[in-house]
Amino acid sequence: MNWGKVFYMFFTLMSLTTSAAFLYDHSVVALFIAGSVNVISTLLKIGVRNLLSAELLAGSLVADLHLLPAFFALQFYGNDPLATGLVIGAVVANLYTIFISMIESAKEKADF
Repeated sequence: MNWGKVFYMFFTLMSLTTSAAFLYDHSVVALFIAGSVNVISTLLKIGVRNLLSAELLAGSLVADLHLLPAFFALQFYGNDPLATGLVIGAVVANLYTIFISMIESAKEKADF
């Protein structure tokens, strides 16, 4: 078992689920956790040399650039609708990243 891939996929899935948790709870703490986990996921994707690594990193960066402004919109401006809209965008970006990861895993299995 490739433990690097396990940690990588763990944080990718945690990025998606913590973003979805904010959509249920709408708290600043949930949004902070979602942003933090997504930044860790992005850092794990830097330096990966896979077939679709650029697409994976881009999707993760898009989610970061949705979650960080969402946190500031909610914490400092109290703008819940804007924060919710941005988090929905992050969820879509995380779903894209998971979809690309599944394609890449299938490609790796086909190469054996």
